Amino acid sequence: MALQSGIPVSFEAYFPVGAFAIGEVTPVIKWEDGQPHGRDLDKNTGHPLWQVRVIDADPDARKGQNEITVKLASVLEPQLPPEANGLPFRPVVFDGLFVTPYIQETGGRPRVAFSLRAREMKAPSKPRGGE
Repeated sequence: MALQSGIPVSFEAYFPVGAFAIGEVTPVIKWEDGQPHGRDLDKNTGHPLWQVRVIDADPDARKGQNEITVKLASVLEPQLPPEANGLPFRPVVFDGLFVTPYIQETGGRPRVAFSLRAREMKAPSKPRGGE
């Protein structure tokens, strides 16, 4: 069976230390010939795509590569989780996370990069033995 989307991966496997949303949820715009051309839609569901920038909380994440954009397909705009007391960013968890590898050419040597999509964004559950 061929994969119809990216490779499924657990949130904990991709973000073992967690992730934080930065900025707001924004619509993904489709571009044609260098010009904006309406909303981009998910190929599997037909729902509009939304994106949110996140920071990988892993201190060992490579500098400059710890900011990632995660896309979500949803009829309604996904809502950011509530702010956490004392934190400058919002902790987030993504359910139904899929990773799609691709070759990124940046003028230098090509490298493997990853595109992330998720089914749902939510606040992390409280840790066991917490408050």
